[in-house]
Amino acid sequence: MNRLLSATGSALARYLSAPSYCAPVRTPTNLQHLQAMIRPGDVLLVEGRSRFSSAIKYLTHSVWSHAALYVGLLDSTTTLNDRSPCFIEADVVDGVRAVGFAEFAGYNLRLCRPIALRADDVQRVVAEARGRIGHRYDLRHIIDLLRYLLPTPPVPGRWRRRMLALGSGDPTRAICSSLIAQSFQAVRYPILPQIEAVPSNDPNCTACQREQWHIRHNSLFVPADFDLSPYFAIVKPEADAALDYRALPWASMQGGDPALPAHATADVRG
Repeated sequence: MNRLLSATGSALARYLSAPSYCAPVRTPTNLQHLQAMIRPGDVLLVEGRSRFSSAIKYLTHSVWSHAALYVGLLDSTTTLNDRSPCFIEADVVDGVRAVGFAEFAGYNLRLCRPIALRADDVQRVVAEARGRIGHRYDLRHIIDLLRYLLPTPPVPGRWRRRMLALGSGDPTRAICSSLIAQSFQAVRYPILPQIEAVPSNDPNCTACQREQWHIRHNSLFVPADFDLSPYFAIVKPEADAALDYRALPWASMQGGDPALPAHATADVRG
């Protein structure tokens, strides 16, 4: 029975990982710009185009459906190129694995950089993620995958985040945002903590309150949380301080811009 469930789960996972032809195609990020700006400890957000990604976007109200952690070269003797393993990601089919820049070619990407994370803690975060390479999602839990067959599952809003917590609670389950959240929680770096107001310890002020932070369970994190977190800076790889916007290859506007209706072109020209 376990063998049958695993085979069925594998087939279902491959189906969900296949491209969704109704997914929007946005301007892909330039990988050379990305390589020039990225640092170990950065979280790479990906606007995926698979069937699985479509469901995640719907459930999280975000364009970001996947996340990977940049850890630098896994082998110090290797020369960095597009295919050199330097990201750790969790894939529903292959589990936790190392991939190169080429894995994200043609996708819309964004970098989220932890603010003021100490160099020694960056190394600990990286080590935590590397230590999970090879962990796999238990594909016998078919019911967890069946929920994603619909690109817009009919789930009440308050339940959508919890729907993303796949698996039976097995610590080796492979979910992309959970993997990265666990790595940052190892150094107690905040992502989106739960902040509670509790009575102050000051005996002279019974009405005073203080903040008490709680770490959310890693299974409740989604890729968009790194975008929303105030503790991660947003780095857009396409941004360039030396941008010469007048030299961009715009289509000729002689006779009106074909991308705009006639009245809109007139408005643009004043």
